[in-house]
Amino acid sequence: MELYTSSVNGVLYAEDTEIIATRDPFSAPLESIAPWSFTFLACLMFVVTSLSLAENFIVMLVTYKFKQLRQPLNYIIVNLSVADFLVSLIGGTISFITNSRGYFFLGKWACVLEGFAVTFFGIVALWSLAILAFERFFVICRPLKNVRLGGKQAALGLLFVWAFSFIWTVPPVFGWSSYTVSKIGTTCEPNWYSTAYRDHTYIITFFVTCFILPLGIIIVSYGKLMKKLRKVGSFQRTRCSPDRTVARMVIVMIIAYMVGWTPYAAFSITVTACPTIHIDPCLAAAPAFFSKTAAVYNPIIYVFMNKQVYLCCQVYCLAFLIKDSSMM
Repeated sequence: MELYTSSVNGVLYAEDTEIIATRDPFSAPLESIAPWSFTFLACLMFVVTSLSLAENFIVMLVTYKFKQLRQPLNYIIVNLSVADFLVSLIGGTISFITNSRGYFFLGKWACVLEGFAVTFFGIVALWSLAILAFERFFVICRPLKNVRLGGKQAALGLLFVWAFSFIWTVPPVFGWSSYTVSKIGTTCEPNWYSTAYRDHTYIITFFVTCFILPLGIIIVSYGKLMKKLRKVGSFQRTRCSPDRTVARMVIVMIIAYMVGWTPYAAFSITVTACPTIHIDPCLAAAPAFFSKTAAVYNPIIYVFMNKQVYLCCQVYCLAFLIKDSSMM
């Protein structure tokens, strides 16, 4: 009896030619999901994407306008804003459009684009936070005494972040695993569900290099940093208050990122370890959509926990309003 292979959510199945072909995720919505669910997700993605684009654009614009903000620490934070801006511009926009129709009607090329963009820029954001944590450890603990981190070192760090993230997120585009439609059918992601050995080797490598490693750097850096700050006396505490404030801000940014992305990471690990597990499509989609809200948190934290940036934003907005009113 003749057999052929078909792909459902990126997983290959052998089928009898006399059996009706499985549903094409690029042709129609899932019948098991009510249309209002897709409408709700489209509205959610519109709000999240709009807020993220506006907030991160303001952070980038204000940093460009005010020279006093062009410091090594701020370079890393702006890099985080760039990553969040791009993940919303590409991933958020595509997700809004596809949820508006109820299925991924844009086709496979757009699926690969969204899956790669969200994964790539998400990992750039996580590695940016790892570099931030290491920078705070280096500045406050000063393990190399007189060696300080300047603009050149920050630039090299950011070059590493983008190159390293690209190296470990581009392989699915060229055949080592794949980016495929999620269970709900309106977003794309790495192929967590595959039982193939080749796909498993990529997913394990990806988790080690792009989640465990940067998370380990964050934990070790802040573990040593907190230990150092506890030893600081009252006099030194006063002198180091700006560094302590920045350290506190970075901690909050890291926590916010982890709150957004940990549920999705936990879900991905679960389905990779147990690919045959049955999870309701709506429940499976919740961590992925929740992770996209992380792009909204960081610019708010950065602006309101950094007095210098907050004042620059106020000055710029006031100048813009005055200019706008004078033209009326």
